[in-house]
Amino acid sequence: MLTFLIMAGGSGERFWPLSTKEKPKQLLKVFSDKSLIRLAYERVLPLVDENRIFIATNEIQVKALKEDLTNIDDSRIIIEPVFRDTAAAIAYGSTMISKYYDNPTVVVLASDHLIADENEFRKVIKIAEEEADKGSIVTLGIKPTYPETGYGYIEVNNNTLNVPTKSLGFKEKPAYDIAKQYYESGKYLWNSGMFVFKYDTIMNALKKYSSNHYETINKIKNMFSKNEGVKTSLIVKDEFMNFEKKSIDFAVMEKANNIMVIPSSFGWNDVGNYLAFEELFSKDENNNVIRNVNCISVDSNNNIIVSDGNYQRVSLLGVTNMIVAITKDNILVCNKNDNQKIKEIIKKL
Repeated sequence: MLTFLIMAGGSGERFWPLSTKEKPKQLLKVFSDKSLIRLAYERVLPLVDENRIFIATNEIQVKALKEDLTNIDDSRIIIEPVFRDTAAAIAYGSTMISKYYDNPTVVVLASDHLIADENEFRKVIKIAEEEADKGSIVTLGIKPTYPETGYGYIEVNNNTLNVPTKSLGFKEKPAYDIAKQYYESGKYLWNSGMFVFKYDTIMNALKKYSSNHYETINKIKNMFSKNEGVKTSLIVKDEFMNFEKKSIDFAVMEKANNIMVIPSSFGWNDVGNYLAFEELFSKDENNNVIRNVNCISVDSNNNIIVSDGNYQRVSLLGVTNMIVAITKDNILVCNKNDNQKIKEIIKKL
């Protein structure tokens, strides 16, 4: 039984002030006339009915999520009581799904990625489902289009598109010279963070490689029979705190010997920070990217100017290489080279 677990608990701090804890990146409509999470949800609807799509989030974001995905049933919104990273989220979310379907095939997706070729994406998911049915944990590896230092990489022997191949190892985000070597070798794929597995397969992997997650989830799964939202979240909270705070990559993917990778190319972008606007949208004659803003610029170039739609006009004079992000409550003015430091402002706030 094919099911989907869309991870939607992130805070989207790298897109502050457009993104907040209550309305993070996946709920914004600055990349399209639909939010990223709605795009992710609709992307998989041709593969399954809506009851087989589950959203994992936190209590703070449930209200805005339900306002966006108005047709989703409450039982399909999995509320994590606390953030304990992706290994805990995947263990809990897939266990919740197993309460409704026997040993389901679970596709874990991010709620805040963009995919240009959705038909190709769905084709790859079906290939991954077949591979998962054989007992593999499958991940989608993206064929690199340039040497990127912001992504992890997966080493493979065969990078033929859509042909499953064994993982030879996961690599951390590299320095530029290493990323260049990875890219030029043709033996490395970007780690997309998308996984496909049978429920029993991931539980066996946790038992073997991360006993903390296996033992904790086995205690938790006996504490509820169905998803009752906040009520269930409160019931499991104390035990949930016992999860080690660890990513699924560290807990399982870097250790397991049944990892298969599907080299993929479907126009994937993880929309990681404000610089993604330059990859996604065209530029004006001065090399500026402008979204949701009536912008007047004089002697200003190579800028990113974006608002949430509340402000209609921005005037730039002699400004270069800057990010200007505007909401009704805050204005961010930041050099592009410092975009990774936006969290420092959030700390002060």
